Amino acid sequence: MNILWNEFTPWSSLAGGLLIGLSAAILVAALGRIAGISGIVGALLQLPNWKSTGSWGWRLAFIIGMVGAPLIWQLFAPLPAMQMPSNSALIIVAGLLVGFGTRLGSGCTSGHGVCGLSRLSLRSLAATLTFIATGAITVFVMRHVLS
Repeated sequence: MNILWNEFTPWSSLAGGLLIGLSAAILVAALGRIAGISGIVGALLQLPNWKSTGSWGWRLAFIIGMVGAPLIWQLFAPLPAMQMPSNSALIIVAGLLVGFGTRLGSGCTSGHGVCGLSRLSLRSLAATLTFIATGAITVFVMRHVLS
C-alpha cells in the first residue's frame, strides 16, 4: 500500500467533521429533526405532500446550504479538482443502488452514521457497520478480483 502524504488533509477533515456535527446538532436542537440527507431530499421530492406538512422550508434551506457552501468556499480558496475514474453509466447505476440502499436501510450514512450513532441507536450501529463492510468488500472486489 502506498500513502499519498501530500493528499492527507487531517485539519481540513477535522474541520469538515466538526461542521457536519455542528449542523446536525443545530438541526436537532432547533427543529428536533435528524440531518439524514436521504430523508430530507426524499421528503422534499414527495410532491405535493411537502406543502401540506409545512416542512419544506427548512428542507429546502438545508439543501441550498449544502449546494451553496462550496460556492462560498470558492470565493476564498480553490476547490479541489474533481476526478471521476469511471464511466458515466457505472456512476448512474451506482447512484441508483445507493438510493435503493438508503430506502432499504431506512436512511443514509449521514442519518445513521452521524446522527443515529450519536443517539446510541442500535439500528444505526447495524446500518453503519453494514455500510463499512459493504464498502470494504466493494474495494476488495474492484481492486483485487476484477482488476
